[in-house]
Amino acid sequence: MTADDSLSRLDDDYPAHTMGRAAELLGTTPGFLRALGEARLITPLRSEGGHRRYSRYQLRIAARARELVDHGTPIEAACPIIILEDQLEEA
Repeated sequence: MTADDSLSRLDDDYPAHTMGRAAELLGTTPGFLRALGEARLITPLRSEGGHRRYSRYQLRIAARARELVDHGTPIEAACPIIILEDQLEEA
């Protein structure tokens, strides 16, 4: 594997971050990330051992959810807002 091959694996969809690292990067708790999964906002991939792994794209979505929740939006309302924002951006 060349260096270029290694770097190409680190795209936005590559599940590079463990739950603990993702929570640390976002300044939140693993429970918050689990809640986002239960709300079906993000679905982390699982390692062979069953551990959750998050991509950079998922971390951006989670960061937006945290921002809304920090400003008083209930998580149940934040998730549909983010989904609509994401769809609008893609359009």
